[in-house]
Amino acid sequence: MSPQRSGSTRSGGANALLYMLAGLGCLALLVVVLLVGAAISMRPGQAPAVPATPVASVVTPTGGPPSAWYQVYFTQPKNPDDGVHTGGLDEIVAAGIGQAQQTLDVVTFEFDSLPLANALIAAHKRGVRVRFVMDSENIDTDAYRQITKGGIPVVTDDRNAFTHSKFIVIDGQRVWTGSWNLKDSDTYRNNNNLILIESPELAANYTHEFEKMFVKRQFGPAKDSDTPYPQLTIQGTRIENYFAPQDHVADHIVQVIQKAQSSIRFLAFSFTNDQIGKAMVARAQAGVNVKGVFETRGGDTAASEYGRMKKAGLDVRLDGNPYTMHDKVIVVDESIVITGSFNFTAQADTSNDENILIIYQPDIAALYLAEFDKIYRQAKP
Repeated sequence: MSPQRSGSTRSGGANALLYMLAGLGCLALLVVVLLVGAAISMRPGQAPAVPATPVASVVTPTGGPPSAWYQVYFTQPKNPDDGVHTGGLDEIVAAGIGQAQQTLDVVTFEFDSLPLANALIAAHKRGVRVRFVMDSENIDTDAYRQITKGGIPVVTDDRNAFTHSKFIVIDGQRVWTGSWNLKDSDTYRNNNNLILIESPELAANYTHEFEKMFVKRQFGPAKDSDTPYPQLTIQGTRIENYFAPQDHVADHIVQVIQKAQSSIRFLAFSFTNDQIGKAMVARAQAGVNVKGVFETRGGDTAASEYGRMKKAGLDVRLDGNPYTMHDKVIVVDESIVITGSFNFTAQADTSNDENILIIYQPDIAALYLAEFDKIYRQAKP
């Protein structure tokens, strides 16, 4: 994840097309044929073909060509897990890493993906500056040992709180972020989302955040709130970008919720923040249609907002994935998406290192709503 400071936004259409094609090129032959065929033939509003084998689903931007400035991805968890772990987000992101020419910065909470470790080492060997930050709690993996042995410099967060952000920035131009850790189970068992955005300004934001951790060794409350472009516009789409704890992320989320007029949908791995929970209940009582899915583990506990929302009459469910529903997503009025690493908890807001995007774009919202509907149908009322 190496965002670098740049002055002007370019369309990035050609680069994004090349990038996506390179990502798809690593998939099994059958999957490549299916996905490329879908990308070529799909018209706005037409659903992509369903792969014959379970792989990470590659979602083509609604109403736009594959050369758009963003791409959205969702995992497709295997249940039961057949042990065949190929064709997923790890390989797609590894192919993207393979396109890096100059710089590559990575932040993750967990890391055990050998395909990604191999991709990072290969980039390092061909002269790309690769830097890596992760939480010290999760370094006991072969993938971590492999990159350190391969000469990639790593900084770990040794605090009691966590470096929980997940982002990758390539060549100061492209940013990957979402709920997905660089981890095998997060790729093939757990529900996760990932978005790729082409934008030098957004990359500058993430580079600035990265260098606080990697260069200055600043984590958590030690960091200043000085993101270069907290609000930016990419091809007419407004985006807000915040980092916890310095930017008081929960306040920004609540402000969006309080303006909801028709609907709120959310997916929550962990949701214990009363401020956000109360804002949703208040909008529901004002007539806004609110639906949500909680990860079952920890969802039905005294600390969770699940019970309070259920008591207030909101349509909330516990997820149906026997592994983990790891998303952290809110969609408001079918037009605004809140996504990133940020769980809806006090610790995420005040102690952890986290990031979120607030994206004002109905086409992108439609992609996340489709994923919500799938998870909602599988959840337990």
